[in-house]
Amino acid sequence: MRKLKLQVQTTVDGYMAGPDGAMDWLTGPWSDDLSGYVDGLTKSVDRIVLGRRLAEGFIPAWASGPEGEDQESIDWMNDTPKTVISNSLTESPWENATVAGGDLTELVNRLKAEPGGDLIVYGGGTLVSSLIAAELIDDLHLFVNPTATGGGMPVFPTGAYQRLRLVSATPFACGITGLHFQPARDK
Repeated sequence: MRKLKLQVQTTVDGYMAGPDGAMDWLTGPWSDDLSGYVDGLTKSVDRIVLGRRLAEGFIPAWASGPEGEDQESIDWMNDTPKTVISNSLTESPWENATVAGGDLTELVNRLKAEPGGDLIVYGGGTLVSSLIAAELIDDLHLFVNPTATGGGMPVFPTGAYQRLRLVSATPFACGITGLHFQPARDK
């Protein structure tokens, strides 16, 4: 069965966006060791999962070849099929992307049961919180930026109690620390 991986940047105090959606806390540029880590993380991935609101900015941004990104990363982002989870869209306005809606648990379990490589979710915030609350994520890769915002959009939704097992903690030259967790689920 395919794994669903989460890759998200977060503040030290656990927010994926600051107050009013601010993203000025993100550390950049990434160092080569962090870029290499991400390359390893995505090596087994053959589908990107996104929420509709994130997809509206994410897909067009990568299609335009964002400044500062190498061509190999741009090609991977554009060439990898995407599933946009939305109950408001009925069809995809984007190339190489399909829209899926309905019950989130059924949808994700269906994607996991399909043949192929792993799945990776980058967000958005509502989707990430829903996936965490439903315990659908198999690997959590939190890229902790050395900033605290004191508020904003939390990675973990209120009331989503989960025990996690630390797989690895990797400090990167740019100041970000990668924390890889897996849910400590009863077998």
